[in-house]
Amino acid sequence: MIVKSFIEPPIDNNNYLLIDEESKEAALIDCSSYELADKVKSVLQEYGASLKYILLTHGHFDHIGGIRPEIMSSDKTVQILMNDGDINWVNNVNIYMQMIGVPEITIPNIDKYIKDNEIIMLGNTEIRVIHTPGHTKGGVCYYTDGKLFSGDTIFRESVGRCDLDGGNFDEIVRSIEDKIYLLPNETQIYPGHGRTTTVGWEKEHNSYL
Repeated sequence: MIVKSFIEPPIDNNNYLLIDEESKEAALIDCSSYELADKVKSVLQEYGASLKYILLTHGHFDHIGGIRPEIMSSDKTVQILMNDGDINWVNNVNIYMQMIGVPEITIPNIDKYIKDNEIIMLGNTEIRVIHTPGHTKGGVCYYTDGKLFSGDTIFRESVGRCDLDGGNFDEIVRSIEDKIYLLPNETQIYPGHGRTTTVGWEKEHNSYL
């Protein structure tokens, strides 16, 4: 599995492009900025890959604000996947785009709503959905190949904020302790903001839990 990281506006979001080396199918985890489209297309061309999915960790504007026709253009259909708990955040995305002074976007159409423990196939690679409410109602992480793409559920020595609509600190603690901390200690965590970490490191050093 090839993983390419892109740090993008509006608030240094991490976006991740996963490429299955055998099938050359790719999935983009979150899509925060308009500038991302050309970067993703360049990497896809470099590896001879095609984008199959955009996998959203949650519906906040800084994780979906870069979805536009240019990033969807492909010889194959690109599907946008998300948990349905965050549909209100998606439908109201332009309210928040206006608040930070960036152009409105066409509200993306969610092709499929995903659930806890659902398996998404990227070639022969399994990507498991882990529903982790707390930052938002519909927040999810994606687990594959010893890697966890955690969105804003858990960061290095921190957790996602819980004071926005749908947030709940008790829920985010349960999501992390009952789901993420059950993964092997060596699991690499790729968060929505900031540096990578591991499950083992967070068990020892995350003071929020």
